[in-house]
Amino acid sequence: MTQNHNKAGRKPKIDTTVFRCSVNFTASEQAMLMAMYDRVQVESMSAFIKMVLFEKPFKVFYVDENTRIFIDKLSSLNSLYRTVGVEYGLLVKTLRENFTEAKAMRALYKLEQQTIELVKVSQQIV
Repeated sequence: MTQNHNKAGRKPKIDTTVFRCSVNFTASEQAMLMAMYDRVQVESMSAFIKMVLFEKPFKVFYVDENTRIFIDKLSSLNSLYRTVGVEYGLLVKTLRENFTEAKAMRALYKLEQQTIELVKVSQQIV
């Protein structure tokens, strides 16, 4: 009689971590370590310490409050562009339904000039 074994559960790791080291820090050293760890985006403190010990490169991201505000405003500007595009389509449809061809074309010409100016400003921002 053959037995069917389910392959459930976690797959075994190829190179498992079996050794553990302990290091003692003074209060100032611990503060320096925590400050360095806060600047680096890794999943755990042990991974950070391994990177430092074995001289693996790691990235440090400084988040400046002014830069964050600027990025948020640029993101909101892109959403405003999408909104203008949707409103533009609705406006063109409404103009064609409610006005004569000549009046609609005059209004669309003004709108087109403003849109071109908006595109120029957006290109300068980029």
